[in-house]
Amino acid sequence: AATAVAAKHLAPERAIVAICGCGDQARAQLRALACVRPLVRVTAIDLNAERATRFAREMATEFGIETTVAPGPRDAARDTNVWVTCTPARRWFLGREHVTPGSFIAAVGADNPEKQEIEPALLAEDVVVAGLVEQSAAMGDLHHAIDDGVMGREDVRAELADIIAGTTKGRRDASEIIIFDSTGTAIQDVAAAAVVYQRALASDAGLAFDFG
Repeated sequence: AATAVAAKHLAPERAIVAICGCGDQARAQLRALACVRPLVRVTAIDLNAERATRFAREMATEFGIETTVAPGPRDAARDTNVWVTCTPARRWFLGREHVTPGSFIAAVGADNPEKQEIEPALLAEDVVVAGLVEQSAAMGDLHHAIDDGVMGREDVRAELADIIAGTTKGRRDASEIIIFDSTGTAIQDVAAAAVVYQRALASDAGLAFDFG
């Protein structure tokens, strides 16, 4: 859902998507994107070709759009303008050579300090929006760029909340490459749980427990 919120504010209007990592997280990411952007075409990328093929087939059926499989980012369509990285990679694989001007990248997989998906120079040369700056600096792709000495926390344009609230402008021109460094935040989990709870109450679903 955080990817969808970021994409709503930062991504191009028509999404030509490349999904790197084709597990369950990829399915959730693509379904979230489809809520805020019309999906034009999808490229599935995974080290496991069988997994990528299965993902592409399922998503083509679900969304009724063209899906293809590529062995790596360099093989994705040149007009790709939305990238989602949701892998357990420990060495970056998406770099400057792969991403065209105007693109949006949701970097989702780096949820601990050992994981990395995005080339540090790509972050340093383009626009970074963080879920939470402090957390991204400690464990996201931003963390690696800082460790490499190519950027600092002060180089992050904004946190996503700043853009939603309108206190900081997200995309300032159509050619900007914007990376959303998404490490997940507790408040997002609490908000999602609250929605589930309210819907359960409204539909009389689930079981009630008295812990008094």
